Amino acid sequence: MTGVLRRSGPRNLLTDVEGIAVGHAADERLGSGTTVVLCDAPATAAVHVQGGAPGTRETDLLDPDKTVAGVDALVLSGGSAFGLDAASGAQAWLRERGRGFAVGEIRVPIVPAAILFDLGPGESWERYPPYRELGYEAASAARADFELGSVGAGAGATTATFKGGLGSASVVLPNSVTVAALAAANALGSATVGTTRHFWAAPFEVDGEFGGLGMPLPMPNDAGEPRTKLAPSPGANTTIAVVATDARLDKAQAKRLAVAAHDGFARALWPAHTPFDGDLVFALATGRNEAELSPQDWVLMGAAAAAVMARAIARGVHSAAPLPGDRKPAWRTAR
Repeated sequence: MTGVLRRSGPRNLLTDVEGIAVGHAADERLGSGTTVVLCDAPATAAVHVQGGAPGTRETDLLDPDKTVAGVDALVLSGGSAFGLDAASGAQAWLRERGRGFAVGEIRVPIVPAAILFDLGPGESWERYPPYRELGYEAASAARADFELGSVGAGAGATTATFKGGLGSASVVLPNSVTVAALAAANALGSATVGTTRHFWAAPFEVDGEFGGLGMPLPMPNDAGEPRTKLAPSPGANTTIAVVATDARLDKAQAKRLAVAAHDGFARALWPAHTPFDGDLVFALATGRNEAELSPQDWVLMGAAAAAVMARAIARGVHSAAPLPGDRKPAWRTAR
């Protein structure tokens, strides 16, 4: 078959997976924000970390041998460890609506979270950082249609060469299963080849979704040289992401999908998974599609997870908006 990974969903967003909504909130003064992925009903979830510097909340619950069967939401946030507070805001929003598993008369929403480091030298607040309120606002704003670029968890993102951002992409497979990704690209490395504007993810691009430039020809002699933002701070990094499907998966199968999606990091970023990135992928399975999965389907789902992740990362960088005080140029304005 040809073109099996070329058919995007109607929105080309994570929300092409039925049962998912996405919302953003940001603090313009801080240049940082939060993205919440809401599940209409508890969804099977897993996580896989390949970066050396992750920041997480409640990810142990997602191991296949742990009791919790589903999550109510996932949170991606800027703010380094302070950003983990965003999950409390999303949890409060869900609890107000009676969501969560019952413990007597109490409802406990399950909201795992991951953070990236986008703190600037001038960031300050009084007793508590703003991320709890940002998490509540992002949950309140969750919709099927959402913006990309310098929004939510991508508001303060950068890469080695250009601004980073929040990106998303989807694909509908021949068996009708949808696989989609959402990524906040804040990598130590670069999403583009050498000093060019060509994306490493170009072989997976669909319908010119991140500029349609393809790969550079000829390939620059220095294309393989790692470009990083180790200076001035080796810790201001991390790409965090979600891969989702409407297929019926258990937690172990969802974990395999998260593992496969990390291949998309390696296809879209050079270098990736460094000791100074907390590179992490959550996997969600809503189970709305009852298609039986053959061995060939499983192989294709893994390839789809990697492809949509690479596309989501590139779309995040491509969509970033130029703003006053930027630490890196926006791709769309650079020449």
